Amino acid sequence: MSDFISNYWGIHVSLIALGGIVFCVYLLWSQRKVTVTTLPDGTTRSDTGHVYDEDLRELNNPLPRWWMWMYLLSCVFAVLYLLLFPGLGSFGGWLGYTSVNSLESNQAAIRERLQPVYARFETMSVEEIAQDDQGRGIGQRFFLNNCATCHGSDARGSRGFPNLADKDWLYGGAPEQIIETITNGRHGIMPPQGDLFDSRTVSDIAHYVRSLSGLAADPIRVARGKEPFTNTCAACHGAEGEGNQLLGAPRLNDRIWLYGSSEATIVEAIMQGRDNQMPAHNAILAPEEIKMVAAYVWGLSNQEASK
Repeated sequence: MSDFISNYWGIHVSLIALGGIVFCVYLLWSQRKVTVTTLPDGTTRSDTGHVYDEDLRELNNPLPRWWMWMYLLSCVFAVLYLLLFPGLGSFGGWLGYTSVNSLESNQAAIRERLQPVYARFETMSVEEIAQDDQGRGIGQRFFLNNCATCHGSDARGSRGFPNLADKDWLYGGAPEQIIETITNGRHGIMPPQGDLFDSRTVSDIAHYVRSLSGLAADPIRVARGKEPFTNTCAACHGAEGEGNQLLGAPRLNDRIWLYGSSEATIVEAIMQGRDNQMPAHNAILAPEEIKMVAAYVWGLSNQEASK
């Protein structure tokens, strides 16, 4: 059953659905007999009056009975369908069917069939599953179906999407932290600072940030940018740019960049801020499935331990 913003749309859809059926019935009923045309001279004819190639006349015969009854039965079926299932605006149908309930029912049936497969992993830790070939394979398939769209099939991410195959973690790479991230999602926000600094100061801060990771930077501008960074940016990113996993503030003193390390990109981040969200997957994946994904992801950055 659809949710309409007003009753008008429910009535509108219902009238279209029922009106189409009524029109079909009327059309079939009106064509049940031969139409006889009376000419001005008093004679009659049962054709349309169209003549082709002098002697080929277009007749006006009634519809074949089998054909007419087939369409009438189709109209009856359509009425019964609209009474049993959703189709008349906000009316949900006598059977109470919804696509959401059907999806959830099918998902529950699939999970019940797969329960014996997950049973052997219930008592295993994430680290142990990562060392198990079958467990790691299951986790990889869940990852490819649900996570690869953003993080890539190799889990190495792209601009704005973190690399999951290294040891640089925004919120922490411990098994329980990865499970928390997959389950409830993450919402990383960096507020825009364009109202606090002029363009020259923002550029100076960008040079200072680049210097923290050993990138090329103007030493004079680095010196000018240190103070505004310490007074404003260090609250989240740390005095030395070491980051803060509790806040999801990335490290700035390494060579790993989520959006890029150019001066223009850093200036853009400072001026306009960032708003990056990973959706929660607790409505998509069951807890045991999340555990399998977490084991696969954890194993990507702990290759030695997962072998």
